[in-house]
Amino acid sequence: MDKPLIQYAVEEAVAAGIENLVIVTGRGKNAIEDHFDVSFELERILEDRGKSELLNLVRAVSDLVHIAYVRQKEALGLGHAVMMAENLMNREPFAVLLGDDVIEAEPPCIRQMIEVYERHRASVVAIMEVPRDEVHRYGVIRGAQLDDEDGRVYQVEDLVEKPSTDDAPSNLAIIGRYILTPGIFPALQGTAQGRGGEIQLTDGLRRMLSAERVLAYRFRGKRHDAGEKLGFLKATVEFALKNSELGLEFRKYLKSLNLD
Repeated sequence: MDKPLIQYAVEEAVAAGIENLVIVTGRGKNAIEDHFDVSFELERILEDRGKSELLNLVRAVSDLVHIAYVRQKEALGLGHAVMMAENLMNREPFAVLLGDDVIEAEPPCIRQMIEVYERHRASVVAIMEVPRDEVHRYGVIRGAQLDDEDGRVYQVEDLVEKPSTDDAPSNLAIIGRYILTPGIFPALQGTAQGRGGEIQLTDGLRRMLSAERVLAYRFRGKRHDAGEKLGFLKATVEFALKNSELGLEFRKYLKSLNLD
């Protein structure tokens, strides 16, 4: 709608009580650092022109959270990106949020997962049910429901990255939210490159199963897959309709279209 995708993930983390973020970037991604930095020149211009609302918006972005940046020199997969941040994790549990999954939830999805972690002291992956003919797009779990968790928490028994429809152990797909213990790092270091020469986080989690528990949590909320074109368009329309300034006029515009 009116902000970059990555800001939704940052705002979710902040709303969940996370105070320090590490953003893993790559070549040509300087705009991400600039977006969350203090913009003295822009603030001065807005202040001089009396545009207080825009000024407050710009300042709110830079004041969101403490952010450090790590460069992933080669695009070798999500597991490799997580490994790049190891030295900044202080051997503590940490959250991973993927910016192309925008999740509307209250409380925030990652906050729900933190609460699961605090009860069980184990890594947690977010899952959702998907149609069987779409399982090939995701990591998929095989797991057993825990009786005391309202049917939303599963003990993970196995994880498979992008299985075929026939080979998928379930239709419970992993999406872009994780709470991970430091045990993920040695597991990833021992993970071979898979499809496309990438180190898959799912494969690292599978290795970690032999050493510690991993849970899966079927979160409460709505996920927008903004990593693919149709999902991005749907998310843009839905967020625009909810916008207090544009929503009413945008709704009128959509109704005026001849879609026959």
